[in-house]
Amino acid sequence: MTPGYSIRARLLLGAALVLVAFMAGAGFAVQRAHADSVRAVHFSRLQGTIYLLLARAELDESGALVMPVGFAEPRLSLPQSGLYASIWNVQRNEQWRSPSTLGTDPPFRREGVETGQWRSEELPGGAHGYLGVSYGVNWAAGSQQKPLVLSVVEDRSEFDREIATFARTLWFWLGGAGLLLLLAQILLLRWGLRPLAHVAAEIRRVEGGEQQKIEGRYPTEISPLTDNLNTLIQQERVRQGRYKEALSFLAHSLKTPLAVLRNALNEPQQLPDTVREQVARMDDIVQHQLGRAGAGGATRFAPPVLLAPVLDRVRDALAKVYAEKNLSLTTDCAPDLTWRIDEGDLFEVIGNVMDNAAKWAKSRVVARAWRDDGKLWIRVEDDGPGFSDTQSVLQIHVRGDERVPGHGVGLAVVNDLVASHHGELRLGRGELGGARVEIVLPAA
Repeated sequence: MTPGYSIRARLLLGAALVLVAFMAGAGFAVQRAHADSVRAVHFSRLQGTIYLLLARAELDESGALVMPVGFAEPRLSLPQSGLYASIWNVQRNEQWRSPSTLGTDPPFRREGVETGQWRSEELPGGAHGYLGVSYGVNWAAGSQQKPLVLSVVEDRSEFDREIATFARTLWFWLGGAGLLLLLAQILLLRWGLRPLAHVAAEIRRVEGGEQQKIEGRYPTEISPLTDNLNTLIQQERVRQGRYKEALSFLAHSLKTPLAVLRNALNEPQQLPDTVREQVARMDDIVQHQLGRAGAGGATRFAPPVLLAPVLDRVRDALAKVYAEKNLSLTTDCAPDLTWRIDEGDLFEVIGNVMDNAAKWAKSRVVARAWRDDGKLWIRVEDDGPGFSDTQSVLQIHVRGDERVPGHGVGLAVVNDLVASHHGELRLGRGELGGARVEIVLPAA
């Protein structure tokens, strides 16, 4: 037997994969949203610096740009502070740069900025790159307007540090939360799968003979499983009991024919007839007990069997067997009628009943099968003499007429098979004037 797989391991693996995928997706989404938010804050600060430059910038009478020595933003006066500013006087082709640019060459934008347009962007250069904001304006100088391009850039190292710090914190807590959730999944799976472990323990106790069936109460998801297991256990015990009972009856029933044969040895002149009679009797006993032992019995696991083909096959076979009687054998059954029953049991029941009717019939046998009120009904009628005693004919070796060939086994076997399916066998007089055999089987 190949080793099986663990449901718990499969569920844990699936939960872990889903959790990792969810945490990764959520983490990247949050990290991206935070980066966009921080970037927007930095751009907003740079725009504030642009407004600071606009408030302090002046143009002289010649249109030259005049800027103060100091600013409210001290980083603009501190060389290589990471914050740099530039104003480009387009008509005079001159540029003012903040003192913080000393020793550096930031990528200030001079062109491509329309009047009244803000431009925020990430710029290459330096060790980390820059965040830059540019703004175009027409500056009034007397009666003239001079186009200016104000540009402020910031070393993005601070931005990168802030993003990295948040990312480390985010993934640390997400990883911790993921581990806690995975541990919670393990505990929940152990709790949720505990009924299956209890079922397995009960099955082991049943196998060991410590209990007769699965007795615990289980969740609705697995209660059909435990019910079916109990049904299988019960059916197996019934089958074993039937075999033991048949063997016991067989041993007991064969004692008398064997004793008769033993005594016949002392009377050689009667030996052939005695042997013939007792051998036939023992054959009937064996057939009857084997029929009882082999009865499948009621089972919910048997596949549905179409009844119409079974009736038709039995009818065609009997038409050949009793061809000299020229019988009218009629079957009436819906072509789609099915029933959960062992096919061998169905052939045994219908075959014996219809064969018995054909033996007794004068000219006509009618067999019908239908479903009503959740039960299967099978009725076989003939136009023979009918039953003289409806009780005794169900006993082995009892025949309605000794002149009719047979051993009196058929209806006894049918009775046992019907009983094994928790059904009912009814005998009476039918509409054709002869015997009527009616079989009622409940649903398995």
